[in-house]
Parts: sequence; structure tokens; C-alpha cells
Amino acid sequence: MSRIHPIALVAPMLVLCAALCPGAGWAAADSTAAGPGKPAPAEPFAFADFSWVPGNAGASERPLTFGPFTGEFRVDDVYHYEFSNPQDGTISGSSEVFRHGEFQLTQLGLGGDLLYKNVMGRVMTQFGMYSQTTPRNDASPGRGQWQLDNAYRFLSEAYGGYHFDALHGVNLQAGIFMSYIGLWSYYNADNWTYQPSYVSSNTPWFFNGVRLQIFPSDNLKIEPWLINGWQSYGRFNDAPGGGGQILWRPNGSLSIVGNQYVGKDALGVVNRLRLHTDDSIMGKYLDHPGRTLDRAAWSLTLDAGGESGGGVSYSSQYFLGFMAYHRLWFDRDRYGLTLGGGAINNPGRYLVLLPPINGATAFSGTPYFTENPGDGFRAWDLQLSADYAPRPFITFRGEFNYREANVPYFSGPGGVTPPGGNQGSPGSIVSGWSPDLVKVERRLTLAMLVKM
Repeated sequence: MSRIHPIALVAPMLVLCAALCPGAGWAAADSTAAGPGKPAPAEPFAFADFSWVPGNAGASERPLTFGPFTGEFRVDDVYHYEFSNPQDGTISGSSEVFRHGEFQLTQLGLGGDLLYKNVMGRVMTQFGMYSQTTPRNDASPGRGQWQLDNAYRFLSEAYGGYHFDALHGVNLQAGIFMSYIGLWSYYNADNWTYQPSYVSSNTPWFFNGVRLQIFPSDNLKIEPWLINGWQSYGRFNDAPGGGGQILWRPNGSLSIVGNQYVGKDALGVVNRLRLHTDDSIMGKYLDHPGRTLDRAAWSLTLDAGGESGGGVSYSSQYFLGFMAYHRLWFDRDRYGLTLGGGAINNPGRYLVLLPPINGATAFSGTPYFTENPGDGFRAWDLQLSADYAPRPFITFRGEFNYREANVPYFSGPGGVTPPGGNQGSPGSIVSGWSPDLVKVERRLTLAMLVKM
């Protein structure tokens, strides 16, 4: 893998495109900006219906629109049953699933989008389980002072920006924004399944920094990033992270996206460099409105990466993974059925989600599940999901998950919490006790997902 910074590859293309393709913008642009007799460039990706693509689900109708503000309301309420029946009710190894045998609010989202005279902004909250579980996977607050995890924990998105009337639109945005590495959205209502496979669950959901979205045409987006790090509120070491995304949709039935990343994301190991590539292709092969089976689509995601420096090399500490899904829609998209899964191999475990043993976090670590160079981790999973959406604003989802690892990783009957609750510092050894970790997880999920 090359050490060339992804932004260094993207920037010359952007400069050339800006020089050769001036024009009016979209969305916030004045229709007269194209000049007398010249039509304004088409809005990006508006030439077809892409609601079948993960991350784009939901109604085109936006009932909470008030002038320049388009509101958004989300409820993700769920019940999970883990067949090992952990006594402490704690589910391990997922960035979306956390409690067993209980009704839990994963997210209450309030927010929306503002667009006025080319100035834009977006905010979305994450009250509920996400406000606790997402920050614990970020080790960057362990560097320096101020509680970054508390400062940001109730926000999933919060950014502002400006829309430039050039090409088919250019947006400069700064703040916390979604990464979409791994294809599946951070919001479960937008996806084909509730539990994503490891490739999505173990890669970033958000970035904190600056991005430039450039649309040279109505079917292409080029988006470089300059960010603090790999799903982190702050920097891990002496340099920020960077990368970019290229999204191409040549027609309404094909979507291709590539995400590239480079950064120094091992806390306190200043000379360790991480590289990662995440690439997906999605295809819709059936679209017959009015028929019982009205749509069908598939997706394939491939990931590869590694770390070098500070005692490791790309040959010994790397990440390889894939996930693939097949989706069917029935009866005017009111019913959905998805089957899929994937696998990963991650020696060194640098992207494996740390089980919350005795309150362990990404910063604390735990001797009960080490993440040392050379520690092996291989895993695979399978998901079967069924949806009922009586209206585009709500989905009732039932799902079965089978997940397996080559080492004990998932919560067993004894759970991962010491008797009487967490003891000592997070993740520390408790005399006379050890967590009950098993190699297989079988789980049933029932969810109600509201998005309007």
C-alpha cells in the first residue's frame, strides 16, 4: 500500500475540474446564475430514485419543512434477545447492539438541515444508548485535558458550511459529519439490516473536521477530508487524519463508492501510520412498480488496511474484510427481506471493538481481551432481516443474527460485569473473577424505527 496521502491524489483533479468546468450551483443557487438562456446544471444524483441505496431510505416527503429549515425526527427503539442469556444483560462486540432482554432507546434524534442564501448547516442529536456507547469507542480523549467525549456525546452530526455556485455544486463544511465508510449508515432506519457486518460495525461512523464536496457532474462526487482522526473527537498523536471519497452513479441502477484514509491513530505511538481502503458497489437489477416483488438489489463491500511503525508492519498488522447483501422489496416497498453477512481478519485487533469488560473503554483497554501486536482475530457473521413499513416514515424490523469468532469474544451466560457491578478502574483485573466470553453469538432483534 502506498504512503501517498489521498488528498494529494484528489486535489489536482479538483483544481483542474474547477478551472475547466465553471458553472452555476444547485439547491441554494439562484436559477438566474447560469446566465441568460443557459439552464442551471442539474442537481447531483437527482436524475433517478436512489432510495434503494443504503443510507438513502425513507420518504421523499418532508413534513417538518419550515421555510429554509427542513426538520428531521428519528426514534430507534429496540428489543434484543441474545440466546446465551448473559446475566448482566450486556451484549459485546457491536456498535449498534448493547443490551439483552430489555427494551432500549438506541437513539432519539432531533434536528434537521438549514439552507439559506448558500449558507448551510445540519444538526442531529443522539440521545439514548448511542450517547454512551459511541464515545466509549474513542480513545482520543485520553490525550490532554478537557472531556471531549462528554462535550460531543449528544451530537451525531453538527456542521455548518457554504455552497458555492460552481460546477454542479461545491460545498465546504466543517464540524462533525457522517463518514459512511463501510457503506451502512450510522442510523439503523436507513439500512437494509439493523446489525451491520463487521466491516461496517468496526469502521468509522463519524469524522470531526472539514470536508469539501465537489460535484463535477450530476452523477459524480469527489470529497476530500481533513479530520482529527479515525472516528475521534480529538487527535491521537501529532498529525491529523485525511482521506476522501469518490461516489459515482452512472445510472439509476448502479452506485460505486470508494473511501480512502491515512492517519496516525494509535494513541501515544507517534510513528505508527494507518492506511485503509473501503470500496463498495451496489446494483439494482429489478424494478417493477405495481408487482408483488417490485424491487431487488445487491451490495458488495471490500476493505483492506494496515498499520506500520512502532513495532508493527503491514504484513503482520492488517485488516481484510468483506460484506455482501441481497435485498428484496414487496408490495410497493411496504415489505422488505434482506440476507447477507461478511467476514474479517484483523491481526493486532486494532479495529476490533473492545468488549466492555468491567467497564472497559477504548482508552482503558483490558487484560481480559488484549489488543497487542500479533493477537489474532477472525470472525464471520450472517444476518436475516424482515421489514414492514406501512408508511415510509416508520419501519418495523425483525432480524436474526449469527456471529462467530476464532477466539472468545461475545458475552456468555456469566456476562462481562463483576458481581455487584464494575470494580476498580475501567477494564482492570478483579480478583477471583473473569468474564464469560464465548465464540458464538445468536441474537434476535425486534425494532421500531421512525424517520420523518
